[in-house]
Amino acid sequence: MPLAISAGVTIPDWQLQLTAIRSQGAGGQNVNKVNSAIHLRFDIKSSTLPDFYKQRLLALSDHRVTEDGVIVLKSQEHRTQEKNREEALSRLKAMILEAVKIKKSRKATKPSRNAKKRRVDEKKRVGTNKALRGKVL
Repeated sequence: MPLAISAGVTIPDWQLQLTAIRSQGAGGQNVNKVNSAIHLRFDIKSSTLPDFYKQRLLALSDHRVTEDGVIVLKSQEHRTQEKNREEALSRLKAMILEAVKIKKSRKATKPSRNAKKRRVDEKKRVGTNKALRGKVL
């Protein structure tokens, strides 16, 4: 079943490399016996994603994207392999959607005359308050 990113963009199964591995950490016999963690690899350059998506993903400065342009995700939160697989796929989808989101550029603004006046008045009020804290003669 292909991974749907948006209405017109999907990633076919053959482009996703999912490997079951043993989880790390505590968990006793279940962790020691069962390959329930999932290691997901997705090659951006050789994928069928639109060029805009590829460029945005390759431009990410994320530790999960290797120099070769491969996204590597590891999921081991859940006890079952299937839940870890779903978790890894949802994290990949979220990562791609976040990368292609166009952020609004910030317009530089200046404070108004009234805002400047309020700031100075507040500074003066605090200053007089502090001056009154001195020793009484």
